[in-house]
This record gives sequence, structure tokens and C-alpha cells, in this order.
Amino acid sequence: MAFELPDLPYAFDALEPNIDARTMEIHHDKHHAGYTSKLNGAVAGTDLEGKSIEALLADNSDNGAIRNNGGGYYNHNLFWTVMSPDGGGEPTGELADAINEACGSFDEFKTAFSNAAATRFGSGWAWLCVQAGGKVEVCSSANQDNPLMPGIGCGGTPILGLDVWEHAYYLNYQNRRPDYINAFFNVINWDEVARRYAAGK
Repeated sequence: MAFELPDLPYAFDALEPNIDARTMEIHHDKHHAGYTSKLNGAVAGTDLEGKSIEALLADNSDNGAIRNNGGGYYNHNLFWTVMSPDGGGEPTGELADAINEACGSFDEFKTAFSNAAATRFGSGWAWLCVQAGGKVEVCSSANQDNPLMPGIGCGGTPILGLDVWEHAYYLNYQNRRPDYINAFFNVINWDEVARRYAAGK
């Protein structure tokens, strides 16, 4: 079965003023849709057809079409779900404990994650990943790479990701990437991140 572009779980304008409606519309309907279409084209009629996106990314990092478009497809699928109009605040429970153990405190995590996003040169992503056993780690990756790919970033399973490609923020923030990063913390869906943490640990 072909990969499908998921619907956004909220309206285009639901994350305003942190992320504007026009950016969300273009980002989802053009960029994510483009990755989805090109991924389907790359696997159609090959022995990769029918494999999960996770399996494709883990085993085909030398295939540029899979790496770039499969990464773009997976990364954005995660990105939309870890944001919410009711987001913000801080994590609780086991996820909070894991973040505190890894980073020292939520504020120190916020600094580390923001730095990973701000210092990623050019296009890429900042990640919070969970390892088997429950340890978490912050890292970043270039382009549409992600930690499911061998030798990229922190390894493990991504549970929170921030897109720092210019198409994710430039209409509203122009060159002010740090302002966009700060705004992201206002919309993080910590319930979804916690769900992903529990599933991935």
C-alpha cells in the first residue's frame, strides 16, 4: 500500500501566533505532500514496496531518494503530532524523570534542545530520542536525516523533533530562527511525546 499524507490533527491556524496558518498550509500541503509523493515513486515496483517507513530508513540510507523523501515523510508525520494548540508547559511522570536524569533539569534540556536546533547549519532537525531502557538524548541531524538511520545523531527512536528548514518558519520569522525555536516550546504536545517515550523505551 502506498504511503499516505496524514491530515493535520488541527486547523492550519490552530498554532497561531506561534506558527502562522500560511506556513502550516504550505508546509503540510506542499512540502510534506511532495515528500510523500516522491517516496511512493521511489518504492513503486521495487522490492522495497510494502516495507514500513521505519524499515526503509534503517536499511536504505545509501539510497538518496529513500533517505531524503522517506526522511521527509517520517519526520513530518512526527512533527505534526508533537504539536498542539493546547501544548506548552513541561513534561511530567517518567518522561520528565528521564529528561531530568539526562539533562539535569527541564530548563537545561530546553537549552540543549534549543542549541541543537539553533546551531544546525543550513537545513535539518533537532531531536529528543529515547534509547531502549528509557534513557533520552538530544541531538540534531542535517537535511531530512533522522536518528533511525545508521550513524545519524543519537540513535534510538525520535520522540520529539523540530524542523529547522527555512520553509518551516521563514514567512513569519525570516532569519530569526531562535524566535521560532522559543515559540515551538509553547505548542509542544507533551502528552504525545510521553506516549512515544513509553512506546520506544
